[in-house]
Amino acid sequence: MDEVLALAIKVLVVDDSAFMRNMVSRYISEDNALEVIGTARNGLQAIELTKQLAPDVITLDIEMPVMNGLDALKRIMAEKPTPVLMLSSLTETGAAATIRALQYGAVDFIHKPSGALSFDLYKVKQDLSEKIKTAAQVSLRNLLKLKYSPLPKNQIPSSKRGLPPRHLIAIGASTGGPQALLTVLQGLSADFPHAIVIVQHMPSPFTASLAERLNHNCSLTVREAEHDARLEGGCVYIAPGDRHMNIAETGGVCRIKLHQRPSKGLHMPSVHELFTSVSALQGLKRHLVMLTGMGSDGAEALAEGKAAGAATTIAQSKESSVVFGMPRAAIETGAVDYIVDLEDIAAKLREVTGLPSLSLSRE
Repeated sequence: MDEVLALAIKVLVVDDSAFMRNMVSRYISEDNALEVIGTARNGLQAIELTKQLAPDVITLDIEMPVMNGLDALKRIMAEKPTPVLMLSSLTETGAAATIRALQYGAVDFIHKPSGALSFDLYKVKQDLSEKIKTAAQVSLRNLLKLKYSPLPKNQIPSSKRGLPPRHLIAIGASTGGPQALLTVLQGLSADFPHAIVIVQHMPSPFTASLAERLNHNCSLTVREAEHDARLEGGCVYIAPGDRHMNIAETGGVCRIKLHQRPSKGLHMPSVHELFTSVSALQGLKRHLVMLTGMGSDGAEALAEGKAAGAATTIAQSKESSVVFGMPRAAIETGAVDYIVDLEDIAAKLREVTGLPSLSLSRE
């Protein structure tokens, strides 16, 4: 038994609700690979116990007295960097705070169960165990490199915005994706004339908050995708968390098609679904990009897309990934053209779509 505990992932549970602390602790303890080594009822206690106990992973509530989860997260990442999973409510306010937490350094989030008699309590159990195990494996070094750096919104739209794009960039991401997406999109200037479509593994309503946050902090127009919307140059579309996103071409016009039909991919939204639909397009030059994330969603479709004539396939490097699962799976297909560090992906996208580098364009 002592050997099992020695190898177990050590977890600190932080929540102002005694019921929630007990419930989350019980669910964690039912997995032999996990061990709760302490609990805290506010952010200040969480900081102190993080330093004292050195947990492998922290589950952190957002709304707490004395010090809230966001403030505690920023202190923890500055003083004792540790993988953190946020416990988030499904409210609009909770979703917005969760996206801020991801950009401040949290690895991922878990839906906060809604009550003692709710089925949510059971549904969250497996998600909790899986995400704690994933969080324990992340590259803290790469996570810490993704510093949140707000940029003023460029109010001058691209001259190409609103026009049909000639190139389409499709991006898949999961764990670590929100931070990685911010880095990529901030690296593209306001004059970027092409359309970008993104699947980030994340449920609704969090995808709407993600789109809003990205839109506020990069020069491009970012929005949550709407069914039958026409793709426009200079715009970025995030798949809604409760639907798959396909791109269909009719009469030379590309439109977004959202659906909930069964998919080969295990996730909704699915990178596999997006890449498969993009690969079938003929009127656009297509570029497929795989960012950080657990699992292999989209790897097979990326390889099929390359065989079908995709102009470029890119995977984020291991050295810059928070979780290397999805990029590794893509690379292992043998269909990736470029393995690129995260901070260089925007420059690579400008290059492969025929745009000058930003340093040259500003001379």
